[in-house]
Amino acid sequence: MEPPKRRRSNTRARLLEGALEVFAERGFHGASVEDICERAGFTRGAFYSNFGSKDELVLALFQATTDRLLEQIEALLPELASQPGSLLDAVLGLLDETAPDQRQWHLISAEFTLHALRDPDAAEALNKQRAMFRESLTRLVEQITETSGLELTVPAEQFVRMVIAVHEGARSQSLLEPDEVPAGTLEHTFLPMVLEAVSRPSR
Repeated sequence: MEPPKRRRSNTRARLLEGALEVFAERGFHGASVEDICERAGFTRGAFYSNFGSKDELVLALFQATTDRLLEQIEALLPELASQPGSLLDAVLGLLDETAPDQRQWHLISAEFTLHALRDPDAAEALNKQRAMFRESLTRLVEQITETSGLELTVPAEQFVRMVIAVHEGARSQSLLEPDEVPAGTLEHTFLPMVLEAVSRPSR
């Protein structure tokens, strides 16, 4: 028999997977708890034994994304001392890898952001998640610049905020106009210019 802890973990994982699909199809407000339960194959009781609300479930999706990012960064950091790579390639690669289905993730992220703009509690929780995300990327940026013999003339955290802003805005345009703005083209064209403007060789 499956241990209760593992069974609960599997239930959460299936609910999160079902929610990801339903949110992308029907929107955050359009998706009901019943829709999510039906997609995942569980009852409302199973949902509420794992999540207090849809907000909590979406934040758990963000947390899972952040956890994957942390694992990837922890795996990368030891290699950077001997093999420093391209700063932008590393950061943009992680941003893409944490959301394999860009369209699906963009829909959920954009809609929950709008929800958070109207709901102070959701905003506070989302800001905490985003802060963890930025802190992870900031550590990576600081490590790569140090091992690459560079220093930023702006705070690393502010540089990360700007990269995320460009990436998210470019992703929106690419999803709407894939032929005019192929994925990644804006970031890889303009962010190197920005990096050159805000970095210099270490003294």
